[in-house]
Amino acid sequence: MKKLFVASLILSLSGAVYAAEPTAQQNKMKTCNADAAGKKGDERKAFMKECLSAKPAAEAPKMTQQDKMKKCNADASGKKGDERKGFMKECLSNK
Repeated sequence: MKKLFVASLILSLSGAVYAAEPTAQQNKMKTCNADAAGKKGDERKAFMKECLSAKPAAEAPKMTQQDKMKKCNADASGKKGDERKGFMKECLSNK
């Protein structure tokens, strides 16, 4: 009986943690729903269909390490010693 209780407790807690974070689809639905404010009937239905089926905009390609090094190096011009070292460390660690 104890094992059954513990198992059900674990399952209910894991479900609560999972449900706490909205999925990408839920976020998209929330955004589309807010954008559809004021629309009714077939107009709203068509808008929601279009909005929910739209693909997200492509993200900008991430900088390569070499590109990041070039940019940070250019930004660090004029700095010397520990100031430059600290700046480069911070700049290169940013994602």
